[in-house]
Amino acid sequence: MTTTDYGTRQAEKGRSSRPTGARLDERKAAILEAVVTEYIGTAQPVGSQHIAGVPGVNVSSATVRSEMAALESEGYLVQPHTSAGRIPTDKGYRFFVDNMASPGVLGPAQRQKVYRFFDQVHGEMGEMLERASRLLSDLTSCAAVVMGPPHDSAVIRSVQLVGLGPRSVLVVIVLSDGTVDKCSIELTNDASDELLEAASRRLQSEFVGAPVLAVGPLGRSGNSDVDDVAEIAAHVISEIGQKGVCDQIFVGGPSRLAVAFDAVETVRSVMTILEQQMVVVSLLRDVMDRGLSVAIGEEHGFAPLASCAVVVAPVSVDGHDAGAVGLLGPTRMNYPQALAAAHMVGDRLGARIAQRLGSGVTPQTTATDRSSDRG
Repeated sequence: MTTTDYGTRQAEKGRSSRPTGARLDERKAAILEAVVTEYIGTAQPVGSQHIAGVPGVNVSSATVRSEMAALESEGYLVQPHTSAGRIPTDKGYRFFVDNMASPGVLGPAQRQKVYRFFDQVHGEMGEMLERASRLLSDLTSCAAVVMGPPHDSAVIRSVQLVGLGPRSVLVVIVLSDGTVDKCSIELTNDASDELLEAASRRLQSEFVGAPVLAVGPLGRSGNSDVDDVAEIAAHVISEIGQKGVCDQIFVGGPSRLAVAFDAVETVRSVMTILEQQMVVVSLLRDVMDRGLSVAIGEEHGFAPLASCAVVVAPVSVDGHDAGAVGLLGPTRMNYPQALAAAHMVGDRLGARIAQRLGSGVTPQTTATDRSSDRG
């Protein structure tokens, strides 16, 4: 994503998704940016003396104090204690994010870590998504969420019954989106390998190439032993298909939230939200549907997360929805880094999913990425 593309898109989002506030003059904007940047890095209230010497500000401490007081009266800053410096409000963070020239750039070591991960990652779709969530969390020190493609448009590529014991059978279903689902079933009678092979062939002939949501009861073929096993397996496949309509959600690094917030109750509330898959899906979808890449504080509409910020980047394959990646952390998160990591991992993940589906999509690499890598 180029700097121009990001700035233009953020401006359009601001007009369409949020009420626009009064514009700040250049000096106030520079002071506010300096306060946000310093507070993100130190988690300590920021005083006027520190800001006075920041490049781009270069005014006296008295002038900075006056401007900071004005920013406080306008709702961009707050003073937690009378003798303390000031910290950004959600409005202050929003101004900072909306006026970023670009989503930031990951350092060379971090970018190489992403490249190596997607060059080397193997295994089933679920394993890749789960590992990608850990990667994203490691890059940002936030809790990361990776939402895989839904099954609702997937078709069945393969069905196999594998004997685990005389009456215990593993049903293995491979879908066109690269997902491999497994489920154990118990039969009422012993089943030989030959019987399981015959039932597998029956299931293959009926369901391969069919949408997973279209799996229904099997008719009778005349071989009651084969039909009985195949019908039990078909019922399980149908249940997997219905369950798979929900997006696959993987959360990486939730323990990082324990050090991100001072209040134990806040940590408990956030952890509870992350454990509820449908709530997480709704949160990410709602943020994206409102045209946002970042939702700060109460903007995302989830009261238990009022002290959190959510960063979301879509994952797409050939222009179609293939999930999303998200970051959840305190409003004091490093927004440039979080946006850079989310966009890069989301782009690479979409390309990797496309490869699994046989598409020719390749990840986008901006001019900034290439020049930074050479440096």
